Amino acid sequence: MGNIQDGKIDWDNLVFTDNETEIQKYLLNKGNVLFNRTNTIDLVGKTAIYNGERPAIFAGYLIRIKVSDSLLNAEYLNYFLNTKPAKKHGRLVLSIAVGQANINGQKLKKYPIPRPPTLAEQEAIATVLSDTDALIARLETLLSKKRQIKQGAMQELLTGKRRLPGFTVEWETKNLADVCNKITTGKLDANAMSETGEYRFYTCAKEYYYIDYYAFNTEALLISGNGANVGYIHYFKGKFNAYQRTYVLTDFTANPIYLKIYLESNFKNRINTEVNAGNTPYIKMNTISEMDIKLPPTLAEQTAIATVLSDIDSEIEALEKKISKYKQIKQGMMQKLLTGEIRLV
Repeated sequence: MGNIQDGKIDWDNLVFTDNETEIQKYLLNKGNVLFNRTNTIDLVGKTAIYNGERPAIFAGYLIRIKVSDSLLNAEYLNYFLNTKPAKKHGRLVLSIAVGQANINGQKLKKYPIPRPPTLAEQEAIATVLSDTDALIARLETLLSKKRQIKQGAMQELLTGKRRLPGFTVEWETKNLADVCNKITTGKLDANAMSETGEYRFYTCAKEYYYIDYYAFNTEALLISGNGANVGYIHYFKGKFNAYQRTYVLTDFTANPIYLKIYLESNFKNRINTEVNAGNTPYIKMNTISEMDIKLPPTLAEQTAIATVLSDIDSEIEALEKKISKYKQIKQGMMQKLLTGEIRLV
């Protein structure tokens, strides 16, 4: 079940067999569509098409659909089964026992499949969507490379292993409190937010909210002090307010962007050793204030390193937005092309 992802097969985390009986019985052929017949309600009905990438068999909790090439294009079917109408129909015919949902082969055979009358149009629709998938895959590959580049650059630039041109003075190690003269917390409850507020309100979430009044007007790093996102870091300059378990760092003698990037790279390890567990994990003030920071002695070199890494971050963010945009476009195309609202003739 875990290998069936968004219409494609994820080839990670495989298991293997040499059992000839199983191989003969469950061997996949190119063009077979796999349907996840049992799981939690939200995961039943995941499908993927097998394109013969490598020899494979399928497990008993999947249904193999053999498509008649003279009536239905397999890729077209795979795309349709991933649309909202198909998933909605699946929820209507689920059998549920002890929290486990199931669709059997007989129910699957009765799925209503809207389709163009000709294989040529089905293939044209599948090609348009496949080309869009290929574009998204190329962008995701580029994004992965950019993230690897960033990781390598951070390992070199944040340790002093590689120095930027023109900088030679030895680095030093300080506590975060040595380069941040004020570390405090917000004063408000998390529910103090206002949808019509003018100022940013930082809680322990990854996103920020809004509020009607501000308590800070400065350049700051804001660190989530508890919850699922403990240790998450925001940077902001301006007027804002903060939740009582959000740490607010201000009055810097080092470049705050450099500090943010350094913390994003190293703070997690410190949290993992010092976080206070329980119903809600949390960190104490000294987890932050006594954090060792390795940094160049001059603001100029700190700023130069921060600029290099921030530029990479901007490229990564732009790629993430582009991928998200193309995925939304694809979803819109699927809803229109696979229901006949738009025809390819």
